[in-house]
Amino acid sequence: CTFTDQRREAAALIRENIKACGFQDQTHVVQGDAISFLSGCREKFDLIFLDPPYQSDLLDRALEAIARFDILREHGIIVCESAAERTIPQLEAPYERGREYRYGKIKLTLFHRAGRERQ
Repeated sequence: CTFTDQRREAAALIRENIKACGFQDQTHVVQGDAISFLSGCREKFDLIFLDPPYQSDLLDRALEAIARFDILREHGIIVCESAAERTIPQLEAPYERGREYRYGKIKLTLFHRAGRERQ
C-alpha cells in the first residue's frame, strides 16, 4: 500500500499508524505532491482511494492523471471521496463510472478500469 500526503504532519501520522499496526514492510509513505507522484509513478495499482481536501481541485486533477498515465490495472477500482453535492468528472474508456454511495454530507464514487475479455 502506498500512502501520499503533502503535509509533513499527516505523513508522520500515517507512518506512526503503520508502525502501530506492524505493516512497515508492506507500505510506502510519500510525503509530497500527489499529482507529481501520480505522474512519475512507475507501477500499476489494483485499488486507488482518493480523499483530497474537498474544497480543492485535487480530486479532478488526480483522476485526470490516473487516466492519462494509466496506472490502474485491468479490472482495478478507484474510490473517490468527496462532498455529497460535488459533481465528479467522467473518465474516458477504458475507465467506467460505477455506483455512487451517499453518507450524509459525504459521497463515494466508484470507477473501474475495463479489461480485455477472456477467450
